Amino acid sequence: MCLTGVDYFSTLGYQPSIAFEATGRLSPLATLFLVFVTLAGAVPIYRYVAESSPHGQGSIAMLERLVHGWGGKLLILVLLGFAATDFVITKTLSAADAAEHLIHNPLWHRSPQFLHSQMTLTMVLLVMLGAAFMRGFAEVIGLAVGIVAVYLGLNLILIFECLRHLVLHPDLVTNWFHSVASGDWCIQHVPVQGTGWGTIFLLCLLFFPKLALGLSGFETGIAVMPLVKGDGDTPQAQLADRIKGTRKLLLTAAIIMSCFLVCSSIVTVTLIPSEELSTASTHSTPEEALQKSTVTSQFDRIVNSLWGKPHSPSPPLSATEVDQLEQQLRERLAQQVPTAAAGKAANRALAYIAHGQSPHAISPVFGKVFGTIYDISTVVILWFAGASAMAGLLNLVPQYLPRYGMAPEWAAATRPLVVLFTLINLVVTWVFDADVLAQGAAYATGVLVLMSSAATATVIEVYRKRTGSWIKRWPWGYSLIGVLFLYTTIAVIIERPGGMKIASFFILAVIVSSIWSRTVRSTELRFTGFRYKNDESHFLWDSMRHLEFPILVPHRPGGRDLEEKEQSIRQEHHLTPDDPIVFIEVERGDVSEFYQSPELEVTQEGGRIILRFGKVASIPHVIAAVGLELSKTGRPPEIHFGWSNESPLAANFSFVLFGEGNVPWMVRELVRKAEPDLAKQPRVVVG
Repeated sequence: MCLTGVDYFSTLGYQPSIAFEATGRLSPLATLFLVFVTLAGAVPIYRYVAESSPHGQGSIAMLERLVHGWGGKLLILVLLGFAATDFVITKTLSAADAAEHLIHNPLWHRSPQFLHSQMTLTMVLLVMLGAAFMRGFAEVIGLAVGIVAVYLGLNLILIFECLRHLVLHPDLVTNWFHSVASGDWCIQHVPVQGTGWGTIFLLCLLFFPKLALGLSGFETGIAVMPLVKGDGDTPQAQLADRIKGTRKLLLTAAIIMSCFLVCSSIVTVTLIPSEELSTASTHSTPEEALQKSTVTSQFDRIVNSLWGKPHSPSPPLSATEVDQLEQQLRERLAQQVPTAAAGKAANRALAYIAHGQSPHAISPVFGKVFGTIYDISTVVILWFAGASAMAGLLNLVPQYLPRYGMAPEWAAATRPLVVLFTLINLVVTWVFDADVLAQGAAYATGVLVLMSSAATATVIEVYRKRTGSWIKRWPWGYSLIGVLFLYTTIAVIIERPGGMKIASFFILAVIVSSIWSRTVRSTELRFTGFRYKNDESHFLWDSMRHLEFPILVPHRPGGRDLEEKEQSIRQEHHLTPDDPIVFIEVERGDVSEFYQSPELEVTQEGGRIILRFGKVASIPHVIAAVGLELSKTGRPPEIHFGWSNESPLAANFSFVLFGEGNVPWMVRELVRKAEPDLAKQPRVVVG
């Protein structure tokens, strides 16, 4: 549970503050709705995902089984981009919040001055995370139990003491209830009118997307699923036990976290003044607002330069018009000014209470000592949440991109990936100025897209497994959950488009690097061995390897008659009737696959031997593989081709995308790279 739920539990470090920022004094009620969605929606979906994808690939693996071809690969790359957004922002956001907890600790002021910077401290924590993974994967994961146990224990003490205080002082709860009933919600912009309970319920539904970070952790929990131990005498039994254990752990973690979320939201709104929770303060003058309005994050500047709306040239303005526009800008800025961090409890609500900073004398336990211990525990679990995200990425990436030929072979190794991801973390931290709230949109977008894809994949799989009429087959419960996740995803993207924009950077990076890698690696042999259609084919192929068949002739299925093809080849290539010829016929399958294990059938027709290959990703690779396999046990064969008038550019493009094109030259390149010994290279003849 500690391993699968560490990312989930760590959100206690910032979720209560985010909930108040989004929903004000309605946060306990909105959190109840979040808990309902978690237990009735996310848990059933991911319990199914754990069973359907038990190797840590999550919903992406489920969709991979449902879609094929280049369209399917593109979908997987897009989802990997969102997964990268989720996992990377998990690390950078957690490190930024950990840095904020340290900076607000009174004892931290004794540290070196350079560690008082939010940016510097966040980057130091991220570098430490990368260094820990450079030492070893198991060593980092082995700390999970102790870290989670201490953190949950401290939160249990804190929540218990706060609830005890509320029981002894029920007027605090009564005051909160009256504030809610009267419409004093501490919400800046209320989208609907009214103060009744129907309005409150509608607001909880409308504000739910803003609390979406409370759903984080499920995808990470599935990603580290291979690290969950399964007992059993056979691999199948161990896998089944791992699935059972993971499903139980997901449910247990969700129940525990739901209790903490609800209780922490109640504690937050009743024991912390609203002004201390606010992350915004109003500037006193229009001049200050105008000055502050020019201060944007690196992310804002990058996005605005790339996504700025094009405009047509307009005539120059007069001096009077310029003064009028400037005055309008100042008036608008005076009414709606940018935000600036203000409250001492912002992004650290529970730590604020732990330090005894609340105006209420809650408990003698709370104070500088307990607060410091709580800060240390919070920083460690936030840092460790980044470790679980790193573990998820290290498990996810090698299972897709190298297998697709869309990453260098070193991407399957751990340490190079750790270095790469650490550098990406540092860049993302710089882009977002190490701001916790600024990263929330990108984090929520990545989480919700993956959860929506999980719900979609679950609906499709369950529908295909069931029988009967479509009404009986359709999984209505999963569909309802999927619609809710989809609504939440769209709402977050519309309200906070910056999250989608930063996710698009990751998606674009994944797609561009994948295309480049696939093109560069297209001349690798990519051959993993033959699969035989029947035992007779296996026997005939083994027999052929020890005989002399010096001439291989590719033949397009459905083209010229074999007899006509043989006569043409013998005449044009000056072959005698005694020269044995073996024909090769290849039928393509999914050309988007990289590694291939083609199905081989050996037959004889009219005294001619034919090697038929089906479900092939690339024709040149199969022909080269046949020649190289025969070269291992005898004299290298000759591979004879007819002349083609195809354009070289079109042929190369067709080779990369469709597995054919400029076949003779490609076969020659594949043979040359796979076998450096000239004496063992099959000879390619074109005539």
